[in-house]
Amino acid sequence: MRKLFALLALMLFSATAAPAAELEVATAAGPQNVAIPVRTVAVFDIAAVDTLDRLGVNMAGLPGNLYLPELTGLKEKSTPVGDIFEPDLEALSALAPDLIILGGRSSTKVDAAAQVARTIDMTMDGDDLLEQARARIETYGKLFAREAAAAEARAELDKAAAAARAAVAGKGKALIVMTNGPKISAYGPGSRFGWLHRSLDLPAAIEDVEAATHGEAVSFEFIRKANPDWLIVLDRAAAVGSGEQNAKVTLENELVATTTAWQKGQVVYLPSGDFYIAAGGAQAMVRVFEAITKGFGAAD
Repeated sequence: MRKLFALLALMLFSATAAPAAELEVATAAGPQNVAIPVRTVAVFDIAAVDTLDRLGVNMAGLPGNLYLPELTGLKEKSTPVGDIFEPDLEALSALAPDLIILGGRSSTKVDAAAQVARTIDMTMDGDDLLEQARARIETYGKLFAREAAAAEARAELDKAAAAARAAVAGKGKALIVMTNGPKISAYGPGSRFGWLHRSLDLPAAIEDVEAATHGEAVSFEFIRKANPDWLIVLDRAAAVGSGEQNAKVTLENELVATTTAWQKGQVVYLPSGDFYIAAGGAQAMVRVFEAITKGFGAAD
């Protein structure tokens, strides 16, 4: 009997001492191992919040402002742990999450957050944003044991992208502009929003727009000379809720009015928060593609 008890004790010890399973995660800082499945998570990247919401993951800690109206209900089921720029380390410590997900605007705070719990930077950017978004969906599915939901979300995203790609085909060249109150910036291939050109095979009205994070500041004369067939518009003021002059008012200008895009009514206003703050989120990307499909489809 003593041998049997000893064997049972050894088996119990081995089971409790066995290391947790780990998943190698492709992060913005390179591959990192994370123990799975994650039970308690704090998320500061809005694109990640959007994707995890689609997968049905309960997020214990979230920023106080989620920006997207579609996500506001999540605050009722979570603890505020800072904002998208600055984690509240005291609130995080009290929450004691298994994992902290940062990205984008919070990415500079990885070292600080890592003092509390395992922290990964899931920032997405670049021309291959659609591919990154698809990869993130798969990764989160594995981290939170939501593989079936992840497969569905990827299929939805692929379907929305394919529909938008078909809608823009053969419709002419586009110029992406962002208004910030009365100010205007333009974006082309290789820029922060250049992924839209790449993912949809959408020809650009101007190829050599400065590829900078905040685009190239441009004038109404620039837009007139570019003469795009389509204007794709992001209203930053609406995205961040600043209350400044909206995009439609800013673009109602006699020079812009001479463009093919304006004269034909081929101006597409994107869902601002989805495109500016939650770019790469599974649901946000679908809504952006749906807006493109609807806007370009009207020209059929």
